[in-house]
Amino acid sequence: MRFTVRHLTRYRYDRPVRLSPHLLRLTPRDASARDVAWSLTVSPTPLARIEETDRWGNAVIRLEFGDATDALVIDSRFTLDTVAPPLPAIALPPLPWRPEPDFAPWLDEPLADAAVADFAAALAGEADGDPARFVDLLTERLYTRTDRHIRPDGNAHTPAETLASRRGACRDLTVLFMAVCRGLGMPARFVSGYQARAETPDGQRHLHAWPEVHLPGVGWRGYDPTHGRRVTDAHAALCHAPDQAGTMPLEGGYYGAPVASRLDYSVEIQAD
Repeated sequence: MRFTVRHLTRYRYDRPVRLSPHLLRLTPRDASARDVAWSLTVSPTPLARIEETDRWGNAVIRLEFGDATDALVIDSRFTLDTVAPPLPAIALPPLPWRPEPDFAPWLDEPLADAAVADFAAALAGEADGDPARFVDLLTERLYTRTDRHIRPDGNAHTPAETLASRRGACRDLTVLFMAVCRGLGMPARFVSGYQARAETPDGQRHLHAWPEVHLPGVGWRGYDPTHGRRVTDAHAALCHAPDQAGTMPLEGGYYGAPVASRLDYSVEIQAD
């Protein structure tokens, strides 16, 4: 699928401030796309723009600034063709899995909860321990049992809270999905990106989040519990990490006395 995306971010300050170094995770992930054309415009013009790779393999742009400014504008645009990864029909070991040390960062679950563990065990039993059937069933079950809504700001809710409330944004469902999988020894990670489907009646767009699970002999594969289906070419990924914090599109701040600030952003997506 051909994606054309513009992600515009504006910070305004009530008086000039000196900007600290900023980290951007707005580069399309090569593994999910081909024929990528990407541009990044920043105002004020940074003194330095450094391309880095973080510990999880994501492309990161580090910006360093000079003079004081009362605004920061970051305009990311790209066009790419996404490709849906196949899911080979291979035999997988039955659940639960024994945790593999090499996947420790994607198995650590600091918010482990008894109710989430019980939910995972019941679902694994319903799937007869078949991992491929389990993740498809988990995707569908979270979709049908959850009242989904847009929440532009804030961290994800805990897995236990989302499970109990049956309500959440895409990042809440992602974190719950990951906790369920990790409880059965399945490595899972948080992915940030865009999706082709409009999420609100007025068509306003937002960053999207979904989980990926590592299947032995297959690799990382994505599932979208917000929409109840596997990740396909209708998704364009930016980055991944063991948790939400490692996928923030923009990190940074300013030096000096506190000031009033305002954040505005817009996301435009064309997909066909």
